[in-house]
Amino acid sequence: MATATVDAFDTTVQETNLWLKSLMQELQLYDGALAWTLLGATLHELRDRLQPQSAAHLGAQLPMLIRGLYYEHWPVAATPKKERHKAAFLQHLATAFPPGSTADPERVARAVFGVIREHIDHGEVEKLVKLLPKELRTLWGNA
Repeated sequence: MATATVDAFDTTVQETNLWLKSLMQELQLYDGALAWTLLGATLHELRDRLQPQSAAHLGAQLPMLIRGLYYEHWPVAATPKKERHKAAFLQHLATAFPPGSTADPERVARAVFGVIREHIDHGEVEKLVKLLPKELRTLWGNA
């Protein structure tokens, strides 16, 4: 008997693997599980600094599997966080890394944002970046 698949599942796995491959290359990682964790941590910190409607708009553009990661444990009522400074963003990000991680939170944030820029429409990225506090915009490079 042939195994039935759902095209949407195959597609999201392929797209997710492309995102992870890009992130792993950028960060020179060889551990896909770590890349997944760093991606999730960064997406959560980004999401939590957006108004819920804007966060949902970004979520709609993510591959289905990454979208699930993005929405995991979303404290909608507590968003957006009031912190406006890059240092606070990076500190929160670092606390979400696995214990003993030596990853540099700024490098991780820049890498994840670069992957988003690579895989999401440029105009949508520009709109997203303009919604962020000025200090956080610097993490997006040429946005």
